Amino acid sequence: MSEAVREAQKKGRPVIRNVDFGDITYRGYYKQPPSAIVSILHRVSGAGLFLFLPFLLWLLQESLRSEISFAHFAGVVSHPFTKIIILGLSWAYLHHFTAGVRHLFMDNHIALDKDDSQRTARWVLTISLVLTLLVALKLFGVF
Repeated sequence: MSEAVREAQKKGRPVIRNVDFGDITYRGYYKQPPSAIVSILHRVSGAGLFLFLPFLLWLLQESLRSEISFAHFAGVVSHPFTKIIILGLSWAYLHHFTAGVRHLFMDNHIALDKDDSQRTARWVLTISLVLTLLVALKLFGVF
């Protein structure tokens, strides 16, 4: 730590410095707020859904072609690895949807201050994970 940072901390002043990539990833000095995490995951889930959309549409088309093709793809979906992929895509959809609803509220100037924004971000994370857990329980045959 530099001498200027130590002096600023002694006097109770905020330390303003540049945040580099190493601070975020390796050293753990900088902690992302929930709203930043939701924003990053919203972009990642949207990109994942966009990239998998042609594949999902092809699967839908092929499964609707005949009863034999439907039975074939039903057998493919019963494999545990396929279920994990489906669960990941379900999380991406559910997170993207709930974060999108949060953005609609923010577009209408609801929950724009810092505390409300962090609270709604935590709700998005919680709701999307709970819904994904329900999908996982259904997918793996618990109910």
